Amino acid sequence: MNDRAFAFALLTPAILCVVGLVGWPMVQIVTLSFAESKGLAAISMPIRAWGLNNYISVLSDPETWDSVVTTILYVVGTIVPSFLIGLGVALLLNRQFPLRRALRCLALLPWAAPGVLVSVVFLWLFDPSYGVVNYLLRATSVSNADVGWFTNEDTALFAVILPSIWKSFPFFALTILGALQTIPEDLYEAAHTDGANSLQRFFNVTWPGIRGPAVLAIILNALWALREFDIIFATTGGGPARATETLGIRAYIEAFSYFEIGRASAIGVLTIALAALMIILARKPLQKEFF
Repeated sequence: MNDRAFAFALLTPAILCVVGLVGWPMVQIVTLSFAESKGLAAISMPIRAWGLNNYISVLSDPETWDSVVTTILYVVGTIVPSFLIGLGVALLLNRQFPLRRALRCLALLPWAAPGVLVSVVFLWLFDPSYGVVNYLLRATSVSNADVGWFTNEDTALFAVILPSIWKSFPFFALTILGALQTIPEDLYEAAHTDGANSLQRFFNVTWPGIRGPAVLAIILNALWALREFDIIFATTGGGPARATETLGIRAYIEAFSYFEIGRASAIGVLTIALAALMIILARKPLQKEFF
């Protein structure tokens, strides 16, 4: 009991920090979501009229469900390519070749870049008049039109997903690379001796060794993509014609354009519910790998 009490005593500062930085703001969001009033006086809102009108308004609004669909498309469109690129980079960097250490450092740089800076770079790359992408399309005769990637509602979501992929794939590469280096080389030698080809070695040796960290990295990146704001806001602001309006952007617009703090908080609670649903769906794979 003394050891257990000592362990809890050591954990107390961390628990207090989590409660203060995560728990209390979450309680405030849920409280504000029931406040039926308009304005930015968030401190006085909890003492005003309470009710479910914010949730009824948000859930009955077709634009909310459009934002949910956009959010899901954004998350899936970001995570799947990021994982595949990160896996490929990790498999490459796990091999022995010259300048491998330098390439490892370069591969991790996009993850450290601020989202706004990434947005500025991709706005320049996809500029309809002098962007590199349109120049290459014209030079290769793929297209003669100056495509407004971020201003066309048919291409805006794709254009927003690309910088998100570029920024997020290094996390997958780093996580999977660390897992690859824990796999004993003897297993590959035994598989090679048994006549297994490259594909068979991957699915029977490599994938079982990296599956746990890979699943965890997918879940973490999906949660981060779910609340992504800076890249989307800096490139399109949720437009054009709400083509890139995810739940995070919609909550911002409700709060600071329409001053509907209650509705914005209700959208925040809906986002938290989606994150909780993702965690519940991922619970069984996580338990299988780690518990």
